[in-house]
Amino acid sequence: MFGFAARTERRRVIGDLHHMVVEQSRSPALYGPGGLPDTIEGRFEGLTLHVLLLMRRLRNLPEPAEEVAQELVDAVFAHLEIALRESGIGDFGVPKRMKKLARAFYDRTLKYENALSERDSAALSAELGLRLGLPPAAVSGVADHLLAADSRLAGADLDAILSGAAWAGPPVVRSRELAS
Repeated sequence: MFGFAARTERRRVIGDLHHMVVEQSRSPALYGPGGLPDTIEGRFEGLTLHVLLLMRRLRNLPEPAEEVAQELVDAVFAHLEIALRESGIGDFGVPKRMKKLARAFYDRTLKYENALSERDSAALSAELGLRLGLPPAAVSGVADHLLAADSRLAGADLDAILSGAAWAGPPVVRSRELAS
């Protein structure tokens, strides 16, 4: 009986974390001039970046946080698969696309992880720009937003993350390029 209750609670927490990450990655302030392009690619970058931010924090929380991080990634990919199917991609095309998305996700998280760990806004802007085909200055506001969010999450416990308090902060409004 306790096992079932624990599994049910864990699924609820994973669902809440997934919802929170999706909500953060869809913030209108992240898109448009000075932000991420409001395209499928831009939305994928936003989702990848916010999942990475949460994974970084979960890795530093007590067990079973690392397992929760993996379950979060699994939930993200399950929803991506549903989205592919709903967009009309057939059963034979979904696995191929999912492999491609997984490669892109893990490649990006590795590159972004290095820049986040070094607290290097220029490197993060350069990597974002490379992925999106934009000059780094065009996405520098997003890089600054991500570094600030990473700092806020670094000291947050799970309750603060789930309540949204750990995510709170000034949204991306414009890149440094547009501010000049």
